[in-house]
Amino acid sequence: MYNPPAHQSLDILYQDDYLIIVNKPSGLLSVPGRGDDKQDCMLSRLQTEFPDALTVHRLDMSTSGILIFALNKATQRDLGSLFENRKIYKRYLAKVQGKIGAKEGVIEQPLITDWPNRPKQKIDYAIGKPSKTRYYLKTHNPDNTSFVLLEPVTGRSHQLRVHMSSLGHPILGDELYGTTMSKNASDRLLLHAESIEFTHPVTHMCISLDCSADFV
Repeated sequence: MYNPPAHQSLDILYQDDYLIIVNKPSGLLSVPGRGDDKQDCMLSRLQTEFPDALTVHRLDMSTSGILIFALNKATQRDLGSLFENRKIYKRYLAKVQGKIGAKEGVIEQPLITDWPNRPKQKIDYAIGKPSKTRYYLKTHNPDNTSFVLLEPVTGRSHQLRVHMSSLGHPILGDELYGTTMSKNASDRLLLHAESIEFTHPVTHMCISLDCSADFV
């Protein structure tokens, strides 16, 4: 059952005449889902104050953090092009099960939808789409967990979650890809989009934003 967090106010990180960037809470859809009970989302909440807001990209419902919206069609198209051409740098913070041995690494596991078990994704070397994630160890924690920084080179659905699980270090609170221990370790997915950087498609200024996670 969809039970989004109560709406109190928008957490706006940046805005101008062309785009707006917000901090999405965990448990809230980025865009409307199917059914009347899934219309409350980050887009609908934003449109109550900014009626022209348009979707540019999405975060999983369980993932919190930085989310960009356009305020006109031209900017939506230009931002979409930046994402498509991998000209928007994104970094996520995750708390994962276990103590990661390597200080950094690259995960390249091809992903595709696991159709009988949608919305789950799976690794498939025969027909999966190329998927690449860079990871960096931030700290080991006393409770046999680690904080890691994740940089998605590609943007497949659930990519970070599947890739970390494939290493044997699932993200805590991940109900789809976690172990029994990691699923029960948190009542939310401990994955947060904490940093973004890109060249503004209209003003050509460098937009660089950081947004701290609430689970650190």
